[in-house]
Amino acid sequence: MVIIMKFPKSKKMLCPKCNKHTEHTVKQAKKKGRGKAHPNCQAQRRFKRKLEGYGSFPRPNPKGEGKPTKRLDLRYTCKECGKASTRSGFKVKKFELT
Repeated sequence: MVIIMKFPKSKKMLCPKCNKHTEHTVKQAKKKGRGKAHPNCQAQRRFKRKLEGYGSFPRPNPKGEGKPTKRLDLRYTCKECGKASTRSGFKVKKFELT
């Protein structure tokens, strides 16, 4: 059984720009990915050299699917001024805006 956390699509809260309680729309913020390493940098050249020959993989292979819960960030947009703010989220397995 999977428990889904339901969160409202709009919420009344304090706007940091208006400095008063207004209605905010809520949407899930996208996570920023890590940048790809440059192929010619020193670390990549060292890694490539280590992979060559009869040696094994230099690091232990990852096991499993990672962590069961991810930290969720929500983006709140004020309906009056349009200012968007992101609040540090909480950990949840399944999330749904209702």
